[in-house]
Amino acid sequence: MVGSATDGRARAARIWFGAIAVVVGVALVIQIVLIFTGGQDVNSSENTADESLATRFVRLFSFFTIQSNLFVLGTSIALAMDVHRDGRLWRVLRFDALIGIIITGLVYETVLARLVHPEGWALAATIGFHYISPWATVIGWLVFGPRPRMSWATAALAFVWPLAWLVYTFVHGAVTGWYPYPFLDVDTIGFADSVRNSAVVLAIAVVIAVVLTLLDRWLPSLVRGGRATVGR
Repeated sequence: MVGSATDGRARAARIWFGAIAVVVGVALVIQIVLIFTGGQDVNSSENTADESLATRFVRLFSFFTIQSNLFVLGTSIALAMDVHRDGRLWRVLRFDALIGIIITGLVYETVLARLVHPEGWALAATIGFHYISPWATVIGWLVFGPRPRMSWATAALAFVWPLAWLVYTFVHGAVTGWYPYPFLDVDTIGFADSVRNSAVVLAIAVVIAVVLTLLDRWLPSLVRGGRATVGR
């Protein structure tokens, strides 16, 4: 009886994470097609036809939104295949997916939504990237876990990617004059304000990481434990 209930919970979790992967995958395909055809970039609502194809793709994958959704896509596919997946590297990747997608949802809703105006297929991709993906991922983690998976060391290592992204963004912007988000645009608001805005977002991310780590220890979940395959 207990084994049957456990199997049912694991199956429900796999379905949930699989559905997230489908949503993000479809949104990504839509955006890539739009990039190929010179359509709207869902991150800025700008048409991309005036730029070379290589430039369009470099810019697309320079957005924090896209990178965080790629983390969600990869980890959701992995959990749909094996909901008990574990290991040191896996824990960092999953932590990155959670932190990144929560920041994506919050920043879009509070800062960017009023600045961009996607239409048609770009709007469909925006809904997937900025609304369904963030909060479905959070709900899935809160309900299903699996737990425990987080530690302070995992949280610290998870910040390697956001910090590397910020360094890349400022270097790339200094070379090309293009910045993915207006609140980081050195040419428009100045370097000091760009750094300050970055620090604010990082501080919010630290708070989120602390909350996630504590909740991982205290909250129940429908999927718990599982094998610990180091480095998987």
